[in-house]
Amino acid sequence: MGGSDWVVRLASLLALGLVLGSAEASLGDVDPRYRTCVKECQTTGIIGETIISHCQNKENDTSVEGSWYNQEQIYTQWKELSCMTDCRYFCMMQREGERQSLGLNPIKYHGKWPFIRISVFQEPLSAALSAMNLLMHFTGWLSFFLLVKYKLPLRPQTKRTYYEYTSLWHIYAILSMNAWFWSSIFHTRDIDLTEKLDYSSAVALLGYSLILSLLRAFNVKDEATRVMFAAPILAFVTTHILYINFYELDYGWNMKVCVVMAAVQLLTWAIWAGLTRHPSRLKLFTVVLGGALAMFLELYDFPPYMGYADAHSLWHASTIPLTYLWWSFIKDDAEFRTSTLIKKAK
Repeated sequence: MGGSDWVVRLASLLALGLVLGSAEASLGDVDPRYRTCVKECQTTGIIGETIISHCQNKENDTSVEGSWYNQEQIYTQWKELSCMTDCRYFCMMQREGERQSLGLNPIKYHGKWPFIRISVFQEPLSAALSAMNLLMHFTGWLSFFLLVKYKLPLRPQTKRTYYEYTSLWHIYAILSMNAWFWSSIFHTRDIDLTEKLDYSSAVALLGYSLILSLLRAFNVKDEATRVMFAAPILAFVTTHILYINFYELDYGWNMKVCVVMAAVQLLTWAIWAGLTRHPSRLKLFTVVLGGALAMFLELYDFPPYMGYADAHSLWHASTIPLTYLWWSFIKDDAEFRTSTLIKKAK
């Protein structure tokens, strides 16, 4: 394997550290002052000098006759949700102000650091960077589509691309854009629905990316063999998504699942790049190394600077240039495989 040894070892070390350190409790959730504040706020709609109209205008009897899709019922539920969200936010900021005056460090509430909201954006920087990642995947996929469809030669008989992984990368692009879309929505508005959609989309993307890395590394082109490779991973990913959505959203377990799939994927690409003579293996090494280093930001978490930039948002920022380089490698791979197959055909 030679020069790729250090990449593999780094990825392995990161994976072990992340798995061991993934479980994290939110100290703010059990803070008696915070819990009392939230409870009183939901009852009175008042936190110090702040008045939350969502709570004060709430009807005492929220039961509405009729179907679940009744407009008034949905509106009432939304008001209650806004009441809870605002109470948690203002109580969190009040409690953090008290802790800061005592010289105490910030703590997490409900799994998140105390971010400063901007309008409806609960984590404005992470939301914006997630949208940027979505845009990068869209432009990367669009340039890939134009390349294989209009610039590279097509098979004379079927008019299909020579590149055997074209359809797989199209699916990857859809899953990537879907994951970053829900990431942006979740960081904008953190509710139970957006949280589960964000986590489920991320798991689906990681699972499919792992499958794709194995198929490309082992150069699997037969459809039946691809199904054999994919079936166990698809079954596990589907079961995990159902588990976190309908049984228990275990943050620690979900993090371990995501980290293991990401680490195996990095190891697969690193080993393949070390063994192959692919002309763009340097780009692949850079993406693998950058992705491994970026995982340090998830491991060495820290409170948001000035209430906005935390380790997670910086991780979102780091993936933007890596996404550009990643799609560049994919396009190079399409050109390389097409050229190789045309030469063989001649």
